[in-house]
Amino acid sequence: MNDQPRRRPAKPHRRPQKDPVRFLAFEALRAVDERDAYANLVLPPLLKKARAKGDFDARDAALATELVYGTLRRQGTYDAIVAACIDRPLREVDPPVLDVLNMGVHQLLGTRIPTHAAVSASVELARVVLGEGRAKFVNAVLRKVTAHDLDGWVEKVAPSYEEDAEDHLAVVHSHPRWVVSALWDALGGGRAGIEDLLEADNERPEVTLVARPGRSTTDELVKALGDENALPGRWSPYAVRMAEGGEPGALTAVQEGRAGVQDEGSQLVAAALAAAPVEGRDTRWLDGCAGPGGKAALLAALAAERGAALLAAEKQPHRARLVERALSGNPGPYQVVTADGTRPPWLPGTFDRILMDVPCSGLGALRRRPEARWRRRAEDLESFAPLQRGLLREALKAVRVGGVVGYATCSPHLAETRVVVEDVLKGRGGEPVEAEWVDARPLMPGVPALGDGPDVQLWPHLHGTDAMYLALLRRTG
Repeated sequence: MNDQPRRRPAKPHRRPQKDPVRFLAFEALRAVDERDAYANLVLPPLLKKARAKGDFDARDAALATELVYGTLRRQGTYDAIVAACIDRPLREVDPPVLDVLNMGVHQLLGTRIPTHAAVSASVELARVVLGEGRAKFVNAVLRKVTAHDLDGWVEKVAPSYEEDAEDHLAVVHSHPRWVVSALWDALGGGRAGIEDLLEADNERPEVTLVARPGRSTTDELVKALGDENALPGRWSPYAVRMAEGGEPGALTAVQEGRAGVQDEGSQLVAAALAAAPVEGRDTRWLDGCAGPGGKAALLAALAAERGAALLAAEKQPHRARLVERALSGNPGPYQVVTADGTRPPWLPGTFDRILMDVPCSGLGALRRRPEARWRRRAEDLESFAPLQRGLLREALKAVRVGGVVGYATCSPHLAETRVVVEDVLKGRGGEPVEAEWVDARPLMPGVPALGDGPDVQLWPHLHGTDAMYLALLRRTG
């Protein structure tokens, strides 16, 4: 008789179940980290491919989008929470593991997904993409995270406002400390304003359409969307805001290039330049940094209504092709060239109106590109500075006496906005330029809270737009 204890039969090996929604979101997060990609460029083709395979419906796409953008926006806060739940420095956690963890934390603390479902789905994803060993680590960390809600965790991991105001805001609102400091300097004021701005940066932005004048109308866009899915623009006469959901690329006017997707702040900048008074001739317009083409398309349409011609210049060939596509079909004369605005091929005094929407840090579009806040460094602004000054200086040479230059950035950072303009006007780092400020505020009629002028800074929390900056300058000699 065999007295050996009977062994329990081994559990059958279970293959991890691949959740297509969370796997796709993980793919997008890895692309953002590994390739310095932007989520708004990576995610749409992934979703399109998933829909084509029949894996996704509209709810799946919405959840994947929320997981990607929510994780990126709240990365700073979630990093602090994960750091409090592990026994090693956060930098020693492999980036793919941290992506799975942060996406799990977002499900637990930033969505209404039930706790057990958020943990089990995250652990299952870890089994698929990381392996069994690291899946156990993910399980252990996320179970610690379930001990508190978001407010409870923030109270534990963020310093008090009184102890360190900037670090408190950085952790609570998930922005790097240097960005908090820079935005606060640009905004001015007390605690309420900066908190409102940081909160607005973490909100999902609306999709705003532009009806290009002479080619489409807001009425056409509203009719195509349906009254229940369309909202009027807040400030731009060419804007229509899309209600929750919907695919702008499905609209005929967008497919034909008669309308496009364009933030209302961007529309206001182009419209203000077009409305600025010039002395004498008004037939030659230039967009000197035209890629990817949104402002150029609006300017071209406005120029065509007046019998003016637009030259759209872009240094990067692939972006110049995007501009060509955006302007295709414009009824008025236009030309797209690949050219460097700091070494322009055109003669001085050629143009009546010039827009220079210069390369910048992009801190004004953190709602749309949340990963930019983690990718940029304070020292990056030093590399932009010579280019921004050079482009503005050359633009002021290229405009004729009496003509107007619009200097624009999608950044509220003072080092990229007013400081650049003042340096160029005073000849710091180059020859002084004979030009005067034009008050831009009356050229944005109906828009409130535009400050003391003469330049304009738009804000997400005050205007519902990207934080676009515009200075208008008239050449006087």
